[in-house]
Parts: sequence; structure tokens; C-alpha cells
Amino acid sequence: PSRLKSARKAAGLTQQQLGMALGMEPNTASARMNQYEKGKHAPDFLTMKRIAKELDVPVAFFYCEEDILSELICALGKLKKEEQIRILNSLNSDKT
Repeated sequence: PSRLKSARKAAGLTQQQLGMALGMEPNTASARMNQYEKGKHAPDFLTMKRIAKELDVPVAFFYCEEDILSELICALGKLKKEEQIRILNSLNSDKT
């Protein structure tokens, strides 16, 4: 829940704006997003994918247990595929 709130704020959106962007009714959007952010209700995976797309973060960002991994996922998610592959190859070659 805390990552959802921080990602929403980083995107410069209010709870109502995010909810409405996801297709929620204007009169319930803020309350529903608040429940998600507080952990009172958990959105299903498809909703989380839509939230992630709207906030421009990989959906995995919301599911990492470790903060450092979630930050890495966000950073890597913003790179072009070629750069992601180069970094992955570099990490894999460092193991040997």
C-alpha cells in the first residue's frame, strides 16, 4: 500500500484523479483508492496492472518485499530493452 501512495504522488495525481483514470466513478474514485492505499482492500492483479500503467511503473514494483528491489525494478523498467539486456548480461557474467 505505501508504494501505491508514493507512486501516485510521484506521478502528481490525487486519489480521485487516479481512480477516474482507471474508470472509477468520480464520487467513489477517491474513497476506493484510499482503501487500496491503506490496505483495507486489495485490488486484483488486472487492476494493479492498470494502476502500474497509469503511474508508469512496472507492476512488479508493487509486489516486491524489499524496497531496494522495488527501486531497481523501477529504474530498470524505465530503460530500453537493449539496455536491460546489456545489464542482465553484465550481471550474469559477474556470477562466473
